[in-house]
Amino acid sequence: MKMLPTLFKQALPVLEKLEEAGYQAYFVGGAVRDLLLNRPTNDIDIATSALPQEVKGVFPKTIDVGIEHGTVVVIYNETPYEITTFRSEEEYKDHRRPESVTFIKSLKEDLQRRDFTINAIAMDRSGTIHDPFGGEVDIKAKTIRTVGSADERFKEDALRMMRAVRFMAQLGFKMENDTFESIKRNGNTLKYIAVERLSAEFEKLLGGRFKKASFESLSETGLYQFLPGLKANVVTSAAGMPINHLSTEQMWIMLVHLSKGDKSILEHWRLPSKKIKYISKGVSFLSDRMKIPWDQYSLYLAGISIALDVQEVYHVVDPHESTDLQDLKKMYEKLPIKDRGELALTGNDLMGWTGKSGGPWIRDIIEKTEKAVIQGEVSNQKTTIREWLGLCNHQ
Repeated sequence: MKMLPTLFKQALPVLEKLEEAGYQAYFVGGAVRDLLLNRPTNDIDIATSALPQEVKGVFPKTIDVGIEHGTVVVIYNETPYEITTFRSEEEYKDHRRPESVTFIKSLKEDLQRRDFTINAIAMDRSGTIHDPFGGEVDIKAKTIRTVGSADERFKEDALRMMRAVRFMAQLGFKMENDTFESIKRNGNTLKYIAVERLSAEFEKLLGGRFKKASFESLSETGLYQFLPGLKANVVTSAAGMPINHLSTEQMWIMLVHLSKGDKSILEHWRLPSKKIKYISKGVSFLSDRMKIPWDQYSLYLAGISIALDVQEVYHVVDPHESTDLQDLKKMYEKLPIKDRGELALTGNDLMGWTGKSGGPWIRDIIEKTEKAVIQGEVSNQKTTIREWLGLCNHQ
């Protein structure tokens, strides 16, 4: 048995307790796949022959999360584990979820309902692999292949097509031909999938280390047509660029930029408002940077995080752009202030010096002073600023 990572070691007693109670229990799915790939994993999923109520009888602390579908969360040593009863799934409705599930006693039948062979692998507590559908061979061959008929798997849950393309981005695998051709045939069924589910998969794709190949597949299968706001020219342009190193946020900035700056795409994907604000700001600064280089004030307004993201994207969309990221960091470090809170001038100062009440004039003067400090026209000291503003004679 190979040396198990800590997450698996910590979960072993959960399997042992189920077996001691007379049930079968296995690690399943993505965690086993990642173990075989020597990739880190965050989640441990367990499948068992025990019915949900029987699982609850074995462990004192449980949470009913998806008990009607056979899933119980067990809290063991203060760690939550999802434990799902072996099941088969009946007719699917809306290409999203099964009408009903049937609890069964066969591990093989349970694995048979899963999406891809690489995810249809189980491991028992002794480390023995149970792999009835050749997932280990496909892992070694770096191949994404559905369990059984691709058409059937995708008709059951259309989101699996997005998962296939997402696994390409994360794992660097290629798609097997029948799986690829089935996506071409069934792509339009993505319309049945909630945007939030599509968005979760697409964000994982954008963060993958091999996303260039995924964009090629989105283009070649035509799957992009059924994703919010994505146009053919945007997808093919992205596929033709060296994008693998870009972060999720950098990819969004680039995609909106390639969409002629149309920020409404971000709304279509139902991204969090904070993220939309960040990406939109990045898109605006990228548009500026394509015309004029960074100066101290634009760098100050952007902030270093957005500035570096914008510059990374700029290097991708315009290979001739040569601004060095280290130079940008040095320029930022030399700024006299990094945000308005550091400015040695407040609205109360201005009201005290002028005797005037508050109003839009305060914001105008603060912005003017802020810019002057950033550009080195005046030092960031209260007395110097007051003198520079010509307010020394005011009380």
